[in-house]
Amino acid sequence: MLAFAKDITKTDHTHPEESNDPKLEEYMEYQRKLNHEMLVYHSLDHGKIHLQRALDSGNEEEIKAYLTSAFPLSSVYADSDKILLMLRKLINGHNSTNNWYRMNAYYQAIVYDCIDRFCKIYNQLLKDSPEKAESYNVSKDVEVDFDDWISLHFFNLDFMIGRPPQYTHYLFSRRNRTIESALAGEIEQGSSKQDALNTVKDSFSIEEDSIKTILSQPITDKDLELFYTSVENPIYEYLYDVDQAGMDEEETLIDHSYFMGFQFRGLDYQEAERTMESILNSQKNIN
Repeated sequence: MLAFAKDITKTDHTHPEESNDPKLEEYMEYQRKLNHEMLVYHSLDHGKIHLQRALDSGNEEEIKAYLTSAFPLSSVYADSDKILLMLRKLINGHNSTNNWYRMNAYYQAIVYDCIDRFCKIYNQLLKDSPEKAESYNVSKDVEVDFDDWISLHFFNLDFMIGRPPQYTHYLFSRRNRTIESALAGEIEQGSSKQDALNTVKDSFSIEEDSIKTILSQPITDKDLELFYTSVENPIYEYLYDVDQAGMDEEETLIDHSYFMGFQFRGLDYQEAERTMESILNSQKNIN
């Protein structure tokens, strides 16, 4: 199974504040209607099938155009053959019930591209052909909010640093803007982009594979590895540990994550900034 920021096999989480906030309850009810495993599977499978069809056409211009359209992020780093190979690896990893497979930044970019494209198709199917949409078993008759899903299930979007996002992804975009500002400051002082990244990477905990994507470096054979650990390894246990939260004494990290997702869902960047300012001011008043 592919390892995201949350366990995608879990679909029944209840937030402790739902009973006090009808809008939060509505948000969590939406979350409980999603089948994350099937969303990821169909997104990757759709990407693989349609890329193979494009390759079978043999028309290089059509293949190039398809890659740019279907894989706008990942096609920067990989050609069609590499992307197809990586999709097969992702699907095999996702279908494994014995291990969790952690993805590097290159793989995350492919997954992002695939889920983005599939969500658009699936959400349209819900409107035009609900019976066909139902056969995918992705949700219980609700459209998938791609922006919200990525914000909840990705660790970061560092592979998008330097590239304007098409969605708000507020908390990730806020981080990326801060990093981009720091990089710009280093470059203005004469550093190369790579040197600038090496200077700021520790301050922002930027992984080496993310640095390679930021520099648009092509995928190497080493980058094609998926890192695995047994499903018996409790890699998500910390999300449910109150002692790990370091916030409200009754709040876990997963509760906090859903609450933040609820706060920013559907907002553009400016609206989200105002909401964040309000949250920070409220915390100051409490302290």
